[in-house]
Amino acid sequence: MRRIALVTLVVGDYDEAIGFYTGALGFRLVEDTPRPDGSRWVVVRAGADGPGTDLLLARARGGSQRARVGDQTGGRVGFFLHTDDFARDHARMLAAGVTFLEEPRHEPYGTVAVFQDLYGNRWDLLQPAG
Repeated sequence: MRRIALVTLVVGDYDEAIGFYTGALGFRLVEDTPRPDGSRWVVVRAGADGPGTDLLLARARGGSQRARVGDQTGGRVGFFLHTDDFARDHARMLAAGVTFLEEPRHEPYGTVAVFQDLYGNRWDLLQPAG
């Protein structure tokens, strides 16, 4: 079996990113390990243990990486957070201060709304149809 295990998300600060992903989005901190070079290996997970894809929160180093924070996909939705209860998660995220860029809409593929993370990266909150 093969799968994508981690996707790197370049962030401005480890602790503020951990706070947003675990607090506002309800992710779970899986690992936060200091590295000899002063960086940290920070992994968060959206759901329970299982065959999902975790996020590696990597603090930007240097000007070119700092310029990509919040714009890793050129303004497109780059991340897709699936849920089994759109209304529950949408309400919880709104209460936590998450910025949604549109009202929820019903599409043939499911219920969806675009939101942004604390850096401006665009995400879909999506409850797939069926």
